[in-house]
Amino acid sequence: MGFTDAGAGRQGHVDVVVVDDHPLFSRGLALLLPGVSDGRVRVVATTDDASAAAAMVSRHHADVAVVDLHMPPPGGVRAIAAIRRVDPMVRVVALSGLAEADAALEALRAGAAGFLPKTADPEHLVRPLLAVLDGWSVVPEALLRQLLDDAAPTGEQTVADRLSSDERRLWRLVADGTSTVDIATTLHVSERTAKRLVASLLRSLGVATRVEAAALAGRAGLRKGTGGPG
Repeated sequence: MGFTDAGAGRQGHVDVVVVDDHPLFSRGLALLLPGVSDGRVRVVATTDDASAAAAMVSRHHADVAVVDLHMPPPGGVRAIAAIRRVDPMVRVVALSGLAEADAALEALRAGAAGFLPKTADPEHLVRPLLAVLDGWSVVPEALLRQLLDDAAPTGEQTVADRLSSDERRLWRLVADGTSTVDIATTLHVSERTAKRLVASLLRSLGVATRVEAAALAGRAGLRKGTGGPG
């Protein structure tokens, strides 16, 4: 898995809403997740209606929403965007039956904190769910590499050139998956200031997530070991 840190969870256990139009899948998660997580992860509600997802997440004060991308209209991507508008603190994990780079990028841009295949064993979903609640973004390594390789090589150097040396240093840290705590330590600032600096950097780069920032850094030659402008 590829991880990038962005914050911290809200409580000791994880309340999950599953948004999926396959009832057997939703019920299976509801039955299996509590057992494989020692009760830390529980499914508090499910829905097969993408348009109802945001209201359900809000009503149940969910920490994480697991959303199937291939839902009937309005679809999983719009459901993700609606959930994030209603409560930006809710972390969203997008699921898909296929490891599609385009779908993954669309979900991440809509505000998802992770993208996982539906073929994953429920036991293997626990760690990503806990990770996104702790502020990490989660994408399978093979898919992350595909996102980096498929990204269009246009304009990245210009972006790097207009950043200050401090911003480029921060960009490298973000691209290398450095946690917020470690960024704060490295830059000798508070964790709160580190979060603010990362948010400002993402705005400057014109991206919504750290995964996209890492992809952009790779194309600009700023990732660890790739050289690039100082």
